[in-house]
Amino acid sequence: MTDLTAARNARLEAQQLVPDGWDARVLEPSPPAGIDGDLFADDPTDLAEADPATTVRPVGQATTWDGLVTDDAAITSFAQDRWLGAWSRLNPVPAGYRESREDFHRLAYAVIAMARFEENGKFGLRYTAGGFGTPFFDDDRQVRMVANTLIDQVGDDARTTVPTTIQGAASFLDVDVQTVAAEGDSPELGDVERPLDLSPETGEFLGAWFGFGTSVIEELRATVPPEAAPERLQLWPGHFDPAAAIGDEGAGKRATFGASPGDDSSVEPYLYVGPWAGVSDDPFWNATSFPGATLAYADLLEAADQRTTALAFFRTAIDLLG
Repeated sequence: MTDLTAARNARLEAQQLVPDGWDARVLEPSPPAGIDGDLFADDPTDLAEADPATTVRPVGQATTWDGLVTDDAAITSFAQDRWLGAWSRLNPVPAGYRESREDFHRLAYAVIAMARFEENGKFGLRYTAGGFGTPFFDDDRQVRMVANTLIDQVGDDARTTVPTTIQGAASFLDVDVQTVAAEGDSPELGDVERPLDLSPETGEFLGAWFGFGTSVIEELRATVPPEAAPERLQLWPGHFDPAAAIGDEGAGKRATFGASPGDDSSVEPYLYVGPWAGVSDDPFWNATSFPGATLAYADLLEAADQRTTALAFFRTAIDLLG
């Protein structure tokens, strides 16, 4: 199994498993660092430079990793560990989840996002295997978490630490602690020298939730019509969730589709849809803290097929929006 704390190239790892002559796409960012466009980052599922007929992709209606998992044990393990197929089931939230999640959230917006922000003015994050982190930036640098381990990768080298304070993590990365990436639902930063509650169980749980949410939302991006103009999926450090806007804004159909790990309104994670133009009185729009709809984590845990249930929730929203 790949050491997720070592220097990694997610797409190259995948490329070594596909048949000769095929291309591989995954859910995680890969080098080289993005230097073009508005986001200065790659789109892991982009097929612009690939032949769709000979590309193994995470999602969509052609050849996917999930379609290969019955043929090869190595591919099955690889896909399962990275939310590409052979889907694992989500587990109940670990003990002490709220407090630990909030400290991971503080680390995300005040330190990890700032490593990228100080270089190119962007602070969007991504799902990375076992946790979350930045896209590649600067000199092929990536900062990411795997469970409770902080990794600073530059090229083929990676340094690691288990952070004990916000200031200690910032010193390790040589960045300034900032709150520019925080949003209204971010926990207050507080004392940057306070001991952090970064339990490995919570870190692993967040990695699974972000992988699950990324896989589901990327499936939406891949299967909606072009006029829905799906935006690039990012894990926003302020909200601490993977999310993307999808739908025709001019027709009042655009909404944000996301996977929150929990916030002030909910201790547990939930999926959500937030229509930009408001909602009707249909009971599907059941959210109480914003105009939209939520699918509770308890409902996902009870579902026989969690990923299908999540996709059905999001697609119901798309249908109701017209």
